[in-house]
Amino acid sequence: MIKQYNNFNIKDIHKKSIILIGNFDGLHLGHQKLFHLAKKYKNKFYLKIGVLTFEPMPKMYFNKEIKNFRISNQKQKISLLDKFNVDFVITKKFDKKFSKIKSIDFINNILFKKLNARFIFVSNNFRFGNKREGDVKQLIKYEDKFNYKIIKPKPLLTKKKIVSSTLIRSYLQNGKLNRVNKLLNRDWSIEGKVQRGRQVGKKIGFPTANIDIKDYILGCPGVYVIKAKLIKSSKYLKGIANLGYRPTFSGKKILLEVHLFNFSGNLYNKYLTVKFLKFIRKEKKFRNIDQLKKQIKIDLLIAKKIK
Repeated sequence: MIKQYNNFNIKDIHKKSIILIGNFDGLHLGHQKLFHLAKKYKNKFYLKIGVLTFEPMPKMYFNKEIKNFRISNQKQKISLLDKFNVDFVITKKFDKKFSKIKSIDFINNILFKKLNARFIFVSNNFRFGNKREGDVKQLIKYEDKFNYKIIKPKPLLTKKKIVSSTLIRSYLQNGKLNRVNKLLNRDWSIEGKVQRGRQVGKKIGFPTANIDIKDYILGCPGVYVIKAKLIKSSKYLKGIANLGYRPTFSGKKILLEVHLFNFSGNLYNKYLTVKFLKFIRKEKKFRNIDQLKKQIKIDLLIAKKIK
């Protein structure tokens, strides 16, 4: 079980470890390559693996207008880190005080005095400290003085593009779900609480569980083949979902509406995990309810054919 910290006061058993620093949003194949390499160091030098990450993500902290950004939420991130042999994770609150830390103080007071890190894994474009003054060159400069070694593996490429969370967000926004799921090495998923909606779906014969996606990235608004389960369950049910604004009903708030096949029951206030399997079509505004019902029936036929 992964040990979680919300500050740098870690136990002695976790000092002198391998530390990977980053947001690790989505834990994609590029990140997974890092963790596989870190495991080799762990086995060779008999060290623990720790992750230093930030909440909120610095980009969301500095730009308050960014509302929908995450590929995975914090709970999903921790669960995924656990699967990649991480021994502990430090989730540091990113606030005004922390953003003002000088880069040399971050190295001396945190990486050296608090963590006493042995190997530090960072990407080549890693920046830190007040006004992003610190970089990988500075980290390397102080290797001998503070007794650590910087590891900056080459990025993973796909079709001459660096596999990154930014690339995955772009694919999600453009409906390229197949590429997203390949780069994640799993189905992209959203976790959320089922809310009581206007019950429009129920009235037209297609009841849905409505989920507020919070600050998840808004995938291309449209219709998806999905499978979903209660968070505490292991049984998935197949279904169909609309992610977007519901323009036919003049909706303004982003909502995930999930219709499960062969299900009847009350899901209000329950937490669901929804996995996105295939993108069917973009969201569109219909002239009337009958047009919408006709299209939903077509979408259902398509979804049920997909395994």
